[in-house]
Amino acid sequence: MMDLKLKPLRSWVAAGLMAVSAVATVMPVTPVWAQTRTLPDFTDLVDQVGPSVVNIRTLEKAKASATGGADEQMLEFFKRFGIPVPPNMPRAPRADPSLPDEGQPRGVGSGFILTADGFVMTNAHVVEGADEVIVTLTDKREFKAKIIGADKRSDVAVVKIEATGLPAVKIGDIGRLRVGEWVMAIGSPFGLENTVTAGIVSAKQRDTGDYLPFIQTDVAINPGNSGGPLINMRGEVVGINSQIYSRSGGFQGISFAIPIDEATRVSEQLRANGKVTRGRIGVQIDQVSKEVAESLGLAKSQGALVRGVESGAPADKAGIEAGDIIVKFDGKTIDKASDLPRIVGNVKPGTRATVTVFRRGATKDLSVTIAEVEADKPARKASAPQAKPPVAGPAQVLGLAVSEVSDAQKKELKIKGGVKIDAVEGAAARAGLREGDVIVSLANTDIADVKAFEAALAKLDKTKSVTLLVRRGEMAQFVILKLAR
Repeated sequence: MMDLKLKPLRSWVAAGLMAVSAVATVMPVTPVWAQTRTLPDFTDLVDQVGPSVVNIRTLEKAKASATGGADEQMLEFFKRFGIPVPPNMPRAPRADPSLPDEGQPRGVGSGFILTADGFVMTNAHVVEGADEVIVTLTDKREFKAKIIGADKRSDVAVVKIEATGLPAVKIGDIGRLRVGEWVMAIGSPFGLENTVTAGIVSAKQRDTGDYLPFIQTDVAINPGNSGGPLINMRGEVVGINSQIYSRSGGFQGISFAIPIDEATRVSEQLRANGKVTRGRIGVQIDQVSKEVAESLGLAKSQGALVRGVESGAPADKAGIEAGDIIVKFDGKTIDKASDLPRIVGNVKPGTRATVTVFRRGATKDLSVTIAEVEADKPARKASAPQAKPPVAGPAQVLGLAVSEVSDAQKKELKIKGGVKIDAVEGAAARAGLREGDVIVSLANTDIADVKAFEAALAKLDKTKSVTLLVRRGEMAQFVILKLAR
């Protein structure tokens, strides 16, 4: 019979703990619960930033309306985001022209305090058309505000109230904002003041076709949130809530905010001058497709394709030509076409800058003097085509019939050479070429006349596509064709 000696429980426990301790020394084990991050608590942020957020009501003088005085705020919302107006949308009472000329409610938005002495930032569309602006603080004090300036292009406005000692917001650094980080919004959706919503940054530099690149979030934003701040976890404002993407009229998980660095630049000009001055160089631009980039020998599809140059504009004087691809402006890389107007717009008129263009397989630096933005000028129409001849001759391989460009048309288009398309069929027609278009370049080679065009055509590899640079009036575009066989 085996003699078993039982140790006291605490001895076994002690021995076990020593063994575990030894193992832990060699290979530390992190408990699962310690690896899980806790959800953020926004309560301190609300206490910190909440007093800086204001409610903005706008009033307009009563006017008799044939439409029955529809709710302007909701109509503006539907119009702004391209949503059909519901047929059963509630209507406001029709203004009675016999009553005294009093302010009628027009809309509700949000804003935030920029400075302790009463400057408030909001969206331009919040105060647009208002005869009177009322700002309400979280302590229920109300002030009539003066519109200092509003910039439709960026949708930023600044208003001023007569008060001091106000709690101003802290401005954040957009460069530190990361996709996936938590953010919070405070505003007045549907007129519900001091409403807090939260989410994450879904994307940065989102190009929606507007002048500014937006911050995309999944923070719940609805009519009335416009102009309110987007706040990071450090309590800093990183954007102005401005737009949503919606097919129903309500929030669907995608909202957009104006980056605060862009908004701040605008607000500084509004406070100083009451308006925003932007630079321009006078070009019409388009995206550079992957096919065009490859055919021209550009490393990747980047830059802004110059489709047209305004006569007498800074770009024209600097020697920029239709068909150039602007790859850098003032040392800044142009990744996509929409980058160019944003970068140029931030340059003070009168400043000289260097433009780097990609032309005929090589880059070239040009010096341009920035002008001030003015109303866009319509492009002149292309010259009327001549009688349509049959598609014949060497150009038939492209599905084209061409002829010489007259001296008058060369002068009008400011080109040194080229050939005019007299007839088009087949692949050329499907590619969008038209009678009256002028081919100024074939396979990255300048074309002086019909003879030069036919000589360049004879050298082409018939198994590959060919790139044409075509002028249509004052506009230029690249067209890629497969040779007809």
